[in-house]
Amino acid sequence: MSANSSPETAASQTKASTHADHHQPLDDAQVARIRNDFPILTQTVNGKPLVYLDSGATSQNPLTVMEAEQEFYEQRNSAVHRGAHYLAAEATEIYEEARANVASFIGADSNELVWTSNATEALNLLAYSFSNASVGQQQNPEAKRFALSEGDEVVVTELEHHANLIPWQELCRRTGATLSFIPVDDSGALDLAQAAEKIGPKTKIVAFTHASNVTGAITDVPALVALAKKVNALTVLDACQSAPHMPLDVKALGVDFAVFSGHKMLAPTGIGALYGRAELLNAMPPFLTGGSMITTVTMESAGYLPAPQRFEAGTQRISQVIALSTAVNYLRETGMDRIAAWEHQLGQRLAEGLAKIRGVRLVGPAPGELRTGLAAFDVEGVHAHDVGQYLDDRGIAVRVGHHCAQPLHRRLGLTATTRASTYLYTTTDEVDAFLAAVAEVRAYFGADA
Repeated sequence: MSANSSPETAASQTKASTHADHHQPLDDAQVARIRNDFPILTQTVNGKPLVYLDSGATSQNPLTVMEAEQEFYEQRNSAVHRGAHYLAAEATEIYEEARANVASFIGADSNELVWTSNATEALNLLAYSFSNASVGQQQNPEAKRFALSEGDEVVVTELEHHANLIPWQELCRRTGATLSFIPVDDSGALDLAQAAEKIGPKTKIVAFTHASNVTGAITDVPALVALAKKVNALTVLDACQSAPHMPLDVKALGVDFAVFSGHKMLAPTGIGALYGRAELLNAMPPFLTGGSMITTVTMESAGYLPAPQRFEAGTQRISQVIALSTAVNYLRETGMDRIAAWEHQLGQRLAEGLAKIRGVRLVGPAPGELRTGLAAFDVEGVHAHDVGQYLDDRGIAVRVGHHCAQPLHRRLGLTATTRASTYLYTTTDEVDAFLAAVAEVRAYFGADA
């Protein structure tokens, strides 16, 4: 690679062979070609071929993504937005090109995307910024829009990952506001009738998941946004389980803020993003302060840059940003519509197969109903951790536990579930191998007597 070529160019020159026919629906043959880009999937576990069904927690990385990060360190390693030398200028240029690329992937403008370490940090950034707007005197009077006090309300849902629950709990504790939630029914479906009652004149923030990491259900985002707009409440979308798996257009959805994590969408760990409408980000007080986010500094005070830099204090995650941008290129070239359609098929295959196994309780939408490509379930008489160990012995990687959603599990009468989650590199044979192994679990542990 020449010194003047960028990792974006390198990624585009090493497309997966299936990208050439990206207008055709995905099938097992094309997925097999995609898998050639993921060397980790070729290994064996406990003497059996690896069946990786934990992409809902962390996805695997294609070669182009790993190469892009390595190339940065080999050819361009330097701090961004600092220094006047060649490497610093080039690093800054590709860093900001990556921002524009990832922003466009979700339908946003580049000045509306703030880099964070992950979605959890992005949600905490929001909560602490709103907290900062709630105390003391702000230099920017527009920040009053984000101030909360006693009598105000924050509304979440019973579906939420802890990352989209605990920051709001803490914000309410600091400000005196009240936290309420939209409940789910016995099947785990969000009760939209209750949403209309919960979201009212006192509501200042409505935070909700786009797709549940437990049930696989997809939220009716337009319905919740419409309810929030009626009372001039801000909306915060957790897009961790949607951005990697389906087309996402934050402007079309009408949300004020959205968060997602790179490690769930083919990128490394340590990189995530906060989307916010430009006028909102520029009115928000900063959360982290220090270098790179200021205009002028005296010994008494400081002035802050506009967004997104005002929320990016310190040395940034440059190589991870470049890798995330390369991952976005990979997803775009594969086709988000094709990925979503393939995972819908796999999700239905999971749901239908699990529902047929005696003693297995499928969580979330029933077979035939809309869900993402994941399925959580409970095996009667066998703890989820034992189920996971049994599957791991057969080379099948799944997630076990409460999936950072204890309140939802408690509502469903469960302490833990086993979750299988698919991605663009998952085959139908892998799903079938998983289902066959699950069907053996109760007999193995003597729970079907």
